[in-house]
Amino acid sequence: MRFIKLKEVIEITTLSRSSIYQFMKEEKFPKAVSLGGRSVAWVEDEVTDWMMDKVENREGY
Repeated sequence: MRFIKLKEVIEITTLSRSSIYQFMKEEKFPKAVSLGGRSVAWVEDEVTDWMMDKVENREGY
């Protein structure tokens, strides 16, 4: 298991910071984990699973 910071989440998902937090608010994206103080991170496997779910459930354009 590995924690990843917001910068890396943005890089691997191509989502903006505001989209990530909006999706979290709507419970459509993995929640961040508090690391203490003002530091948060995401569980890499949860973000990867979210991405895989998007691929598996995609519909044609």
